[in-house]
Amino acid sequence: MASVTRKRKDNDERPTAAEKQLLAALERLLKRGESFTEISVQQIIEEAGVSRATFYAYFRDKSHLLIQLTDALRSTLLEKARKWDPSAGEDGAARYARFFIEVITIHRDNHAVLSALRELSSYDASVRDFYTADLEKFDEAVLKTIVDEQASGSTPSDLDAAAASRVIVWGGEQAIARHISVDDGSGDEAFARELGKIWWYGAYRRPAEQPVNESENHRNAEKENRNERRE
Repeated sequence: MASVTRKRKDNDERPTAAEKQLLAALERLLKRGESFTEISVQQIIEEAGVSRATFYAYFRDKSHLLIQLTDALRSTLLEKARKWDPSAGEDGAARYARFFIEVITIHRDNHAVLSALRELSSYDASVRDFYTADLEKFDEAVLKTIVDEQASGSTPSDLDAAAASRVIVWGGEQAIARHISVDDGSGDEAFARELGKIWWYGAYRRPAEQPVNESENHRNAEKENRNERRE
């Protein structure tokens, strides 16, 4: 995917004061409840207190500005996912629950910005590429941890790692977005706990499937025991 962020000089990675003003201006407008599609460049530059020429010196359009605004945020979320260690020696479901509380808090604090990104990705190809590429990185990180756990024997080998990571990441993203849109925050801990248990026991520590013949033998043995008890 082609880069959609402004190229900087190698020795100048920090945003300028003008960039910060424009980023902060868009964030304020979104948090006030303004719809991203209805926010104009004129509104943004007036809110930021800069000229139109300054805006276009740094950003192609307001979509480019939104991507820049969410870039650091989503990098933070990705870094948290990459650092998560399933083999840390503590109950994984509980650790996952705490992880999700952090993720939900970040999503709540930045709900307006992330909602604008999801909205824009539905009809802007460049934003959609940015949004899906970011989730694909999450997918890759989770896939790696599952494969590593399978190699160590902690996660059953019959688990389809690619399918499981896809369900975890793409399904989890939608579930968190939906939860935040319908819950006032009072249910965050319960949601994080259930999500943690579903991910941990549904994938990382899911019981291995018994071979068909073993399952059949087990059922037959139970049946014989019941018959003996009746006699």
